[in-house]
Formats: sequence, C-alpha cells, structure tokens
Amino acid sequence: MHKHLDKHLKAYTGDNLYDFDNTILLNWYSKRIVELSNSNESLLELGLGHGFTALNFSIYFEKHLILDGSKDIIENFKAKYPSFKSNICETYFEAFQTKERFDLIVMGFILEHVDEPVKIMKYYKQFLNPKGRMFLSVPNAEVMNRKLGELSGLLEDITELSENDILLGHKRYYTKKTFIDDIHLAELEVISIEGIYLKPFTTKQMISLDLKENIIDSLCKLGVQYPELSCGILVEVK
Repeated sequence: MHKHLDKHLKAYTGDNLYDFDNTILLNWYSKRIVELSNSNESLLELGLGHGFTALNFSIYFEKHLILDGSKDIIENFKAKYPSFKSNICETYFEAFQTKERFDLIVMGFILEHVDEPVKIMKYYKQFLNPKGRMFLSVPNAEVMNRKLGELSGLLEDITELSENDILLGHKRYYTKKTFIDDIHLAELEVISIEGIYLKPFTTKQMISLDLKENIIDSLCKLGVQYPELSCGILVEVK
C-alpha cells in the first residue's frame, strides 16, 4: 500500500475541481480546532496533503510536527512554501516513534485513507500527554448533497467512492454512526462532535452559484450543529 502513496500527488497540486471544497473544509476545521483547544504548546498532525491546515496550525502552536508518508507531497509543499518553519517528518503513520508527548493530536481527513483506521487511532493514544486530546475528522457519506442525489435517483449508494475519491486515495466514506463505532473500537471517549461545512449541492453547482465569502462561512457555522448532513465530521476525543 505505502509504495503507491506518491501516485496521489496529482490531487494535491491545486488544479482539481474539488479544491473548492477542500479549501473550505481544511481551512475551517483547522481554525475551529484552534478555537476549541485550550493549549497552544504542542501539536502532532498526521498528514500534510494540501497544506492548508499545516499553514494555519504553524501560526498558533509553539511546537508543531507533521507526519506524511509521501516524499512527493512533502517536496511539493516545501517548493510552494520554502519559508515554512514547522517540522515535517517523512514516515508512515504505523512506523512513527518518538518519546515526545503532545497536547493535541490531529488526524484530519486521513482515516479514510488508511487500511486500519482503528489501529491507527489506538496506536497514537500513546503519544498524548495525560490531559491531551485528539481531533479526528472524516468525510461524511450522508452529506446533504449526496443524500439529495440519492433521493433524486442520481446516486445509488451514498457510500460509493467517486473518481475523485479514488484519485485522493480514499478507501471509505464514514457516517456519523460508523465513525463513532470505530472511535469506540479504538477505546477512545467522545468529548464533542460537530459538522464541517453544510454543503447542499454538488461542487459544480456550488461554484456556479458564486456565493459570497460570508455565505460560505455561514454554511460552515451552520454545519457545526448538523454533523449528520455536513460535508465532514469533526470529533474531539480523549
């Protein structure tokens, strides 16, 4: 599985239709985590991807370590942001080792990529400080636009992976229930759960509406109350 990570670089170069959604999702949830956290001392972040969250977190956290298994994705990010100061470690999530302990661990939209998400969540508990917390986010199969597609007969199975999902290296969609089930299997306790970006229509339709920034921001704020219908699900655990 790991040797194929770099083939997904195309999805992270900034010329994908779904960059519209990713820009909204990733910027919102990273800033939301900063709002919800009570410490700015240390953060361990799994996954570099588009780099939006890395840039947002690096401003706030005194110690910020990012893990990613793709050399190409890391090099692509460093070429775009040569002055980026947070540490980036090229490693597979399952192989990472450190004696450091962190106030926060963020797994933002990475659990849908890995073979064994429960195993990953369990493994990273050891790297938390005694009062530390994790923030986990995943794509939601029951997002409003997919439910609308299902009800209108345009989508047979809301959990079916699209071409873009495959390009991104996704292996699964979650629902609120299946996500909580996996969290409990990992022997973690849910502190809070909320939605990320209430997206009523397809990406092409959303772009065609040319919505103002304050409307997009309001859709993100509204999504907090409706995780079952939002584009992503954000869960705080300990």
